[in-house]
Amino acid sequence: MPQIGCKMRGFGCSLRRICASLPSSFAVPSFTRTCRLSRGVFTGSSLLGHSSQHRRNVSTALRQPIQDLSAPEQRLLNKLYAGLIGGQRASLAESITLVETQHPRKKELAQVLLQRVLAYRREQEGRNGGKPAAFRVGLSGPPGAGKSSFIEVVGKMLTGRGHKVSVLAVDPSSCTTGGSLMGDKTRMTELSRDMDAFVRPSPASGTLGGVTRTTNEAIVLCEGAGYDIVLVETVGVGQSEFAVADMVDMFVLLIPPAGGDELQGIKRGIIERADLVVVTKSDGDLVVPARRIQTEYTSALKLLRRQSKSWNPKVVRASSHTFEGIPEVWTKMESYRDAMLASGELQGRRRAQQRVWMWSLIQENVLQHFQNHPSVRDALPHLEERVTKGAISPGLAADLLLKAFSSSSSSSSSP
Repeated sequence: MPQIGCKMRGFGCSLRRICASLPSSFAVPSFTRTCRLSRGVFTGSSLLGHSSQHRRNVSTALRQPIQDLSAPEQRLLNKLYAGLIGGQRASLAESITLVETQHPRKKELAQVLLQRVLAYRREQEGRNGGKPAAFRVGLSGPPGAGKSSFIEVVGKMLTGRGHKVSVLAVDPSSCTTGGSLMGDKTRMTELSRDMDAFVRPSPASGTLGGVTRTTNEAIVLCEGAGYDIVLVETVGVGQSEFAVADMVDMFVLLIPPAGGDELQGIKRGIIERADLVVVTKSDGDLVVPARRIQTEYTSALKLLRRQSKSWNPKVVRASSHTFEGIPEVWTKMESYRDAMLASGELQGRRRAQQRVWMWSLIQENVLQHFQNHPSVRDALPHLEERVTKGAISPGLAADLLLKAFSSSSSSSSSP
């Protein structure tokens, strides 16, 4: 999985450049220092201490029971956990709301709940011979590709076959107000009413990559609630919207026929991450162009380096309107899952993905520390003004901010 390795190295390099100037006493967020969790959590120690001491502190933290939760908080978490593993959709919705919050204390409670769900899921996988209890599928594509219609048709077919399907749909947010129309749920009216399905739209909130920063945690909660198929639909605003590929077992790219430059996607981007390409709306007058695009993509995919030793990406046609090709699409997905499970690649991909998202969140939090540092806050308005006026280059302004940050940090750490 070279893409995951490259991304991890990029995260690590960026993080090391910022962390190199952090003093040993640099304060980490309150939720990483004070939260005490049960069944495997962090607590109490600085993340930047000596490695051996840090490992001992972490080992102690992993065994430490909850001590600082109030009685109402414990009742809330117990209620959410019991409802979640009982398959109650209301508890699942409330739990996802909890992990999406930006409130510091509620973020701590969300991590407590997540640890309990992770422990429960590990027990399930242990009884399943170590195999994942759910199949995660990410779906992306340009606007107008028919992602919501495709998901509804596939979801209804799967619930009819006895599966429990959850859909995490990320809607684009307004750059002005931060609001979101949440249109995906309104377009999946039949699936939303299905008692064996759970549809949850979430605003992108400015997060790049087509998914929210908490989508990965929402997937864990859906699996804990007993959903054996988790479909993640991205914003779908361009070729860069494939961050979902780093949190699912299979990445499916949906493309419409007669979309202009059919092979526009054949760049080092979204297409090379696809495990399956589905040409949508293959009905009526669009059957002929859909067949042509299928042929072109099939040929083009042969030129790209394989991601997996067990699977060659396929290109299929389907129509959500006539249902033609939909069962075949699911057959391809099942074949992919079986091949990846048999080779052990699926389990390895999941382990690598967890590391990627850990470094992603660390990078995001370190950037927040940098922005909130007093020296940076003081210098930022003046430097931003000079950059906008063209007096200095953005690169020089960035260097000056980093210098102010490191100088202040060094002086504060000296005796």
